[in-house]
Amino acid sequence: MFHTILIANRGEIACRVIRTARKLGIRTVAVFSEADADAQHVRLADEAHCIGGPRPQDSYLRGDAILDVAKKTGAQAIHPGYGFLSENADFADAVQAAGIAFIGPSGASMRKMGSKAGAKDLMAAAGVPVVPGYTGEDQSRDLLQGEADRIGYPLMIKAAHGGGGKGMRIVRSAGEFLSNLESCQREAKNAFGRDRVLLERYIEHPRHIEIQIFGDHHGHAIHLGERECSAQRRYQKVLEESPSPFLTPELRSAMGAAAVQAAHAIDYANAGTVEFIVAQDGGFYFMEINTRLQVEHPVTEEVTGLDLVEWQLRIADGQALPLAQDAIRQHGHAIEVRLYAEDPDAGFLPGSGTLQTLRLPAASRAVRIDSGVIEGDVVTIFYDPMIAKLIVWDEDRPRALARMREALAACEIAGPKSNIAFLERLIRHPAVVEGRIDTGYLDRHLDEFLSPATLDPALVLAATVVHLLTQEHAADCNAAHTPDPTSPWACVDGWRLGHAGNRRLAFLHGEQRIEPLAQGYAGHYQITWDARVHTIAGARLDGETLSLRIDGNMHRFRSTLHADNVLVHDGLQRLRLQVESVYRRHAEAASASEHRIRAPMPGRVVLVQAKPGDTVNAGAVLLVLEAMKMELALKAPRAGVVAELRAQAGDFVEADAVLATLEQ
Repeated sequence: MFHTILIANRGEIACRVIRTARKLGIRTVAVFSEADADAQHVRLADEAHCIGGPRPQDSYLRGDAILDVAKKTGAQAIHPGYGFLSENADFADAVQAAGIAFIGPSGASMRKMGSKAGAKDLMAAAGVPVVPGYTGEDQSRDLLQGEADRIGYPLMIKAAHGGGGKGMRIVRSAGEFLSNLESCQREAKNAFGRDRVLLERYIEHPRHIEIQIFGDHHGHAIHLGERECSAQRRYQKVLEESPSPFLTPELRSAMGAAAVQAAHAIDYANAGTVEFIVAQDGGFYFMEINTRLQVEHPVTEEVTGLDLVEWQLRIADGQALPLAQDAIRQHGHAIEVRLYAEDPDAGFLPGSGTLQTLRLPAASRAVRIDSGVIEGDVVTIFYDPMIAKLIVWDEDRPRALARMREALAACEIAGPKSNIAFLERLIRHPAVVEGRIDTGYLDRHLDEFLSPATLDPALVLAATVVHLLTQEHAADCNAAHTPDPTSPWACVDGWRLGHAGNRRLAFLHGEQRIEPLAQGYAGHYQITWDARVHTIAGARLDGETLSLRIDGNMHRFRSTLHADNVLVHDGLQRLRLQVESVYRRHAEAASASEHRIRAPMPGRVVLVQAKPGDTVNAGAVLLVLEAMKMELALKAPRAGVVAELRAQAGDFVEADAVLATLEQ
């Protein structure tokens, strides 16, 4: 076995590989960018080397710099993780040429899967089911139209060299084909440099099911069962589980056998994933092979009890597969979700900033956390904003769903916004609970998973009481250190001569201002909000547990107050409110920004589409900002004349920086 390996990645996957390597007594070398100097994977590795600037192309995509570090440190193998160079055939070849083992498939295997069209033809020749379609090189309009008519509608146009949901169009009739073809080709050309497309029958309401495969250098290949990844938003996976609630034993066996066929067809060695689209009638069709370890591999590990990274290391070392197909056992049910720094209510806008609070459930046999950050770390603008993967396991699916609900309720993130509340609604949604979700369900019904338009009064009242009790406790502590600790002037009950004291509070929830009026003290209050008066009695804050009676009925909440944020959770849903001081800052910024266009987050300006003196309409795109692996269009808030531009293409800007102004 290797004595030293280099991990050509960052974040949670680098930390994940380090854990297995340490278990096996293997020394680890990390590489990092200037932005990751204090990152957890850097601190966990036995040795770490800076390889360049914060942008991926200046660091994690520099294969030459990574190889230099490997040679200098005596690394015998390189683990690419996922993303970055993990599926770069040229890098895999360069590693092998340097006499270093690549912990993944060969460059030759990767190239066979590099083109969707070529991969589909190869799989069809090997007897793996593929969706009816056209993958030819003749891309003339008339021929493509004829092939589309032959295949039948609905059909999908796909960029042959694409990925990530780009360069894809669904066409439902012959008359819509040419306009969609031209649009798809333009997008493919811009995104991937090539405009070749392929056509295939579009499967209505499909399931996305993938099979984990492993091959070794001795000609053996097996599968480790399936993962269902049908909960997707814009082709990006949101929830993964194993086993699939949709598959029958017969269908599971057939898909596993087809996946092994696919592995043999490309002489596959190491970990890979064969992805299938599955129709409602059980027909399944090859989509692609991901020639690397997948983000969602932990769910397979939890139901099989196997360490897939250890398998990767052993196979890269030349060993045979540790187990034969008939020795693979699955037990229980596992589910994974990904905690992101993003705002689902703002179009899933990615976030960045310091993790002022990061509380995750305690790890156990039933709960697993794979993370590359801890409280106090920074989610940077340069990389994917994933904070952690939350994986749960239990004896069956209903209990695993219950575990996930409990685990999500224990999560708290302050600093950048997060998708926790979105995930809580997802895991409780009937389509997920009943196992009937398909790949397009979230996009068709996204409003069912976003924050409700109206707030739950009990949550608002609970947050108000947490704030009141915390204020009172702080006042009592301060008074205890004064010469007269029992002075009535030390109380914060709002008392006034001749009438009951009123305390007007102000919170911010998104753009909504909430102003409850409170009377009372020490857990007994009359709170007026939303034109109703509520009686609060027996309120007690014991650590992070709030218990109280609201209008005579007892309620219990998990609660925290951090800086200017109050969080309450009733076991089903959560509410986070910002206190008045934060509201004022937002209000002042809003009132002063009618003529300013600000950066919503740190990023790099990639395009400037206006110049001083231009007359623009409200909503006109003035600049395009690149941040967190996506582009954000910055638009004019009103009609007017551009007064000045304070940034140009290529500039890095901070959050809230003024990039352009309109004449006042």
